[in-house]
Amino acid sequence: MSGDDNTDRLGILALLADMTDAWGRADADAYGAVFTEDATYTSYLGTHYRGRADIVASHRALFAGVLKGTRLADEVLDIRHCGPDVAVVTSRGDTYKGSPKPAPAKVQTYTVVRRDGRWRIAAFQNTKRRKLMERITFWFTPAARPTGQR
Repeated sequence: MSGDDNTDRLGILALLADMTDAWGRADADAYGAVFTEDATYTSYLGTHYRGRADIVASHRALFAGVLKGTRLADEVLDIRHCGPDVAVVTSRGDTYKGSPKPAPAKVQTYTVVRRDGRWRIAAFQNTKRRKLMERITFWFTPAARPTGQR
């Protein structure tokens, strides 16, 4: 790694804090700035966006419409480095109005890259968590439960 683990972790966490802050201000340009120019973005609906300009334009419309007044919760579960300037971040998160939800309903995966000394999101995937289906699966197939939850 070009930096130490703690410095890299703090840089990645700062990136995600910038993202949630921009969302809370409904600032599509600042939100888009945390992504690389050629980023890919897959929403929990399955919509696939390619490039920062597409991410900005879609979020400008969303912040003025169905996501107006929302905030973004993001709780990092894991940061795994794949090289000196690449990491995969897994988090649980959600959008909310008022107080954050006690149990975020989505799981996000970010591929983050360091370019010119700054971390940026190169790829994003958002998945709606199906807690009931997850519990049923673990009931019938206990070995399918992630090791950290056994």
